[in-house]
Amino acid sequence: MSIERVGVIGGGLMGSGIAEVCARAGSDVIIHEIHAEAAEAARTRIELSLERAVERGKLESAERDSVLGSINISTDLSDQGDRQLVIEAATEDEGLKKQIFADLDTVVPPEAILASNTSSIPITRIAAATTRPTHVVGLHFFNPVPLMGLVELVTTVMSSPDVETTVQAYAESLGKTVIRAKDRAGFIVNMLLVPYLLGAIRMYESGVASREDIDAGMRLGANHPMGPLELSDFVGLDTMKHVADVLFDEFKEPFYASPPLLTRMVEAGLLGRKTGHGFYAYD
Repeated sequence: MSIERVGVIGGGLMGSGIAEVCARAGSDVIIHEIHAEAAEAARTRIELSLERAVERGKLESAERDSVLGSINISTDLSDQGDRQLVIEAATEDEGLKKQIFADLDTVVPPEAILASNTSSIPITRIAAATTRPTHVVGLHFFNPVPLMGLVELVTTVMSSPDVETTVQAYAESLGKTVIRAKDRAGFIVNMLLVPYLLGAIRMYESGVASREDIDAGMRLGANHPMGPLELSDFVGLDTMKHVADVLFDEFKEPFYASPPLLTRMVEAGLLGRKTGHGFYAYD
C-alpha cells in the first residue's frame, strides 16, 4: 500500500513537526486537535517552522505555500475516516493514548495503520485497545522533527510484516533513517539515553561536580552537542521522569529510577525550558 493520506493526532511540538515533514513529502495531512485554540496554535507553529526553512534557503516560498495547503486541522475525529496512516502524538500518558486508539479504531478503515509516537510506552499495551493489533506500530520521531533524521520503528509480536514494510518505506520517504526495535519500554534510544541523563542528575544531586562542569565534561570530553543537564532541560523534566518511571516499571533496574532531585523539581513545576527554569534558568 502506498500511503498518501496521513492523520496526526495532536498538533503540539511533536505533532506539528510530524505533520510538516509528511506534507513536505507530498502527503495530504489532517491534524486532529481538541479545540479551536489548540488548532490555531498548531497552524501558527507550522507556519513559523516553514518560514524559518524559507529564511534558511531550505525551502522555496511556493513550496511553503503548497505544504500549508496540504495540511488541514480539525477538531472532529471523524475527519480521520479516510486516512491510510494515523500517527498519534498526544501527551505521554498511557491511559490517554489507549483511549485515542480505541476511538480511532472505530473511525478509520480496517486496513488503516495506527502508529504511536510514544517515546517509552510498550506498543502492545496501546494496540490492545484496538481490534487491529496487527496494524499498530510505534513510529517514534525525534525533536525537532523537521531537523532530526531518525525514526524508531517499533514492532510487536502481533505486527503484520506487510504493515512493518509499508511503514518503514513511508518513514524513509520522509527522508528519515529508520532503526527497528522490538517492543520493550524505551526502545533503543531512550533505553540507552535515560540512564545516562539520570546518572548526571544523581552526580549533581550528590555534589560530585557543579552542573556547569558536568555539562562541559560531556560536551568537550565526549563531543556531545549538549551536556546531560542541558539536554534534560530541553527534553522537559516531567517527560524525563515519566520515561524513567515507565522504564523502571518494565525492568525494575535501579539505574532507571527517578532520582529524588528530579522528582522534587517536577513536583515544584521546574520542568526545564518549557517553564523557564530547570537545572538552568531561561528567558
